[in-house]
Amino acid sequence: MSLSIPTIDCRAVEATTLFADLREKLSPRGDVVSEAGKARTIALFGEPLSPQQVVERICQRVRREGLDAVLEYTRLLDKKEITRDTLRVSPVELQAAHAAADPQYLETIRKIRDNIVEYQRALLASDVRIVRQSDDAWIELRQRVRPLKRVGVCIPGGAAAYPSTLLMTVVPAQTAGVREIAVVVPPTPFGGYNVDLLAACHELGVTEVYRVGGAQAVAALAYGVEGIPRVDKIVGPGNLFVALAKRHVFGEVDIDSIAGPSEVIVLADETANPVFVAADLISQAEHSPGSGVLITWYAPLIEQVRAELERQLAQLERGDLAREALEQYGAFILARSEEEAAKLTDDLATEHLHISTADPEKMLDKVQNAGAIFLGHYTPVAMGDYVAGPSHVLPTGGTARFANGLSAVDFLKRSSVISYNKAGLALDADLVRLMADKEGLTAHRASVDVRLKTP
Repeated sequence: MSLSIPTIDCRAVEATTLFADLREKLSPRGDVVSEAGKARTIALFGEPLSPQQVVERICQRVRREGLDAVLEYTRLLDKKEITRDTLRVSPVELQAAHAAADPQYLETIRKIRDNIVEYQRALLASDVRIVRQSDDAWIELRQRVRPLKRVGVCIPGGAAAYPSTLLMTVVPAQTAGVREIAVVVPPTPFGGYNVDLLAACHELGVTEVYRVGGAQAVAALAYGVEGIPRVDKIVGPGNLFVALAKRHVFGEVDIDSIAGPSEVIVLADETANPVFVAADLISQAEHSPGSGVLITWYAPLIEQVRAELERQLAQLERGDLAREALEQYGAFILARSEEEAAKLTDDLATEHLHISTADPEKMLDKVQNAGAIFLGHYTPVAMGDYVAGPSHVLPTGGTARFANGLSAVDFLKRSSVISYNKAGLALDADLVRLMADKEGLTAHRASVDVRLKTP
């Protein structure tokens, strides 16, 4: 069966409608439910709730009833009987997993950790001190930077194990100096019972690992329940329910982002290898759902890539899943020029952008919006997903217009520190008086005047 991915020729039609369509499909709005999903929701909650309503129901109950609600939702939704004693992975289990792990795998974890630390450490902000001094006047301004005290990390574990996500979330937090890191992972063979994942936790020095996933895990981290103290920030990807739960608890705690399905744009010219381009599109589509979009101004490349996709999909273990994702969320866009291709890329503001052109640096200067950018024919997205150093937790669904990928900086809290002596206060007093008078805040003026009247 021929691969059904739409081709939009911008020389003939506007691509705006397609983009709006793609964004709607990929957004975590939570208002589209399958018939099977509706039936399951009715069976569990007694009424046809939307995913957003399901999340609200779960979060409210966890906040009200604590651990009992967490354990019950784990039984109902994950079909796992987790108890107070088995919720937290024990130190013995972590040590046993580490002892059983392949030494080469552990060495790989260490090398990737070192890459991440090197990059993330270079991003860290430092304390700032400014002194304004004139005669007897003294004004000191500082910025104090401190790590968050406690962070929660969500690791997916439904269809595959993700030690890479553990690395890309935990290591930036550790690099920033966060001392308490609580990892939540579904109670599945790919999650809380996965030897490789638990071994990676032990290798990284993570001691708090809880077998709980979904919205109930997010609520437990945000509100705190028996055995799981509340956190200051929740990071990490997950399914729609995790994304919606993070949105629901934002304000109680900070979050990194509301992540949707994986996505990539390949921005390519006549020098791009269609074999490489097809592989890049499939690599994100295999997350299923995942979006892969080719934007080019070289028309022959589209059919070359389409043929190569057919060949590669037939050979891959997850080929059927990737095919379905590409047909639902993929597109070939033929732009009229490099400039139009760059504009279309910015409009989509994708999670991953691979610039596969003769002069990728030149194209880079034309593009503003992307979560992570990969330059040249020999830099597949997989390098960022696994080993390079920047986190692979990135903005999706068009949010790269304003959002950034997760980094060590996101685990820091900045406070300003201000210090005046009396002469310094007198130096700036008239500025305060004028602004206070303009705003009608007379107590602000008075708080300055009373100090200068006092001998």
